[in-house]
Amino acid sequence: MDFDHSPRVKALQKKLGDFMAEFIYPNEPTYRDQAATEDHWRPPPVIDELKSKARSAGLWNLFLPESDLGAGLTNMEYAPLCEIMGRVPWAPEVFNCSAPDTGNMEILDRYGTPEQKDRWLRPLLNGEIRSGFAMTEPDVASSDATNIKSRIIREGDDLVINGRKWWTSGAMDRRCQLFIFMGKTDPENPDRHRQQSMVLVPRDTPGVRIVRPLPVFGFDDAPHGHGEVDFVDVRVPASNILLGEGRGFEIAQARLGPGRIHHCMRLIGVAELALQLMCKRVTNRVAFGKPLAQQSVWLERIAQARILIDEARLLTLNAAYKMDTAGNKAARAEIAMIKVAAPNMLCTVLDWAIQAHGAAGVSEDFPLAHAYAYARTVRIVDGPDEVHLNQIGRLELGKY
Repeated sequence: MDFDHSPRVKALQKKLGDFMAEFIYPNEPTYRDQAATEDHWRPPPVIDELKSKARSAGLWNLFLPESDLGAGLTNMEYAPLCEIMGRVPWAPEVFNCSAPDTGNMEILDRYGTPEQKDRWLRPLLNGEIRSGFAMTEPDVASSDATNIKSRIIREGDDLVINGRKWWTSGAMDRRCQLFIFMGKTDPENPDRHRQQSMVLVPRDTPGVRIVRPLPVFGFDDAPHGHGEVDFVDVRVPASNILLGEGRGFEIAQARLGPGRIHHCMRLIGVAELALQLMCKRVTNRVAFGKPLAQQSVWLERIAQARILIDEARLLTLNAAYKMDTAGNKAARAEIAMIKVAAPNMLCTVLDWAIQAHGAAGVSEDFPLAHAYAYARTVRIVDGPDEVHLNQIGRLELGKY
C-alpha cells in the first residue's frame, strides 16, 4: 500500500491548514464569545462569515465521493482533510462538511428523486439550511435499528407519521429545516429489514414538536445540539418517501458507513491536538523542582499516545481504502474495527492529557473536557462498541 498522499491532496492539506491557521484558530475566542448569549441556539455570525471565505477558497463540500456535486475526493483523499477540520469542533461546518448534514446529503444525492434533490439537496450543498436525522428512539434499544416503533401509515396520497425520537443531532439549530425520519411502514413483514422506510419531513410540518435539548455530560453543543422530537399525526405527501417503502434499513446502512469513518477521521485530529497540549503542558509545568516531563510516567504516556494515534490513523486509512476499492458493504469489517478503535484511543489519550493539566484539564479553559465528552459519546453513536465487536467476531468466525 502506498501511504503517501497524492499531490492534489497534499495541496489541499496545505490550503486547508493555512485556512485553519488564518481564520479558524484565531476566531475560537470570537466563536465562544458570540455563542455565549442568551439565545445560544442562534448560530454565531462568525460561522457565516467564514463559510463565505471557505467557499471562495474552494474548500467546500470536500466529502461526497462518487458524486460530481462534491470535490471529487475519495474517502482515502478526504481522510487527512477531515482530520485537520476535526481539531476544532465547529470547523467542519465552515467547510460544509459537518454531521448530520454530510450523511443526509449523501443519501439525498444517492437515493433522492430530482424533485427531492432540488427542494432539499441544493440548499444543503449551498450551506443555506441544516438538517437532522431522526432514527434513535427513547423507548427501545436503538442499537438494533429493527427495534424502532415509530409508524408511517399510508393514507391516500399522504403519509401519516407518529413516533418520538431523541438524540436527533441538529434538531435544536434554528437553521434546521429538514428531518430524515425512519419509521415502520410494514411492521408485519417477515423480513425484519424490510419493515422500515425513510421519509423527508420539513421541520415546520404541523405535529412536529421539539420536546427538549439533550446535553452531553453537561455540554449542550449549541447552536447545533441534540434534541428529543415528538412527531404526532404528522402528515406529508407520499412522494416524500426515500427510495421506496421498505428500503429504510438499507438506506440507514448506506448512510452510517461513511458517517462512522468521518467520525474516526475527526477523532484523530482531536487526538493530535490533545497530544500537542499534553506535550506542551508537561514540558512547561514545573512541580517538585523540575518539569513534569522529567518525572513519573509522562514520557511513557506520550510514547503510548503516539503509538495509539498512528495505529488508529492507519486503521482509518485502511477502511477508507477498502471503501474506495471494494465498496462500503465489503468494508464493513474495516469500518467496524476503526469505529471501535478510534473513540477508545481518543478516550485514553484525552484522559492522559487531562491528567497532565490537573484541575485545569477538567475546566473550560482548555478544550479537553468537551473533547472527552465527544469521544465517549462516539463509543455509542452510530452503533455502540458491542454491536461492532459482535459484527467483527461473526465475520472473523465466518472465515472458518
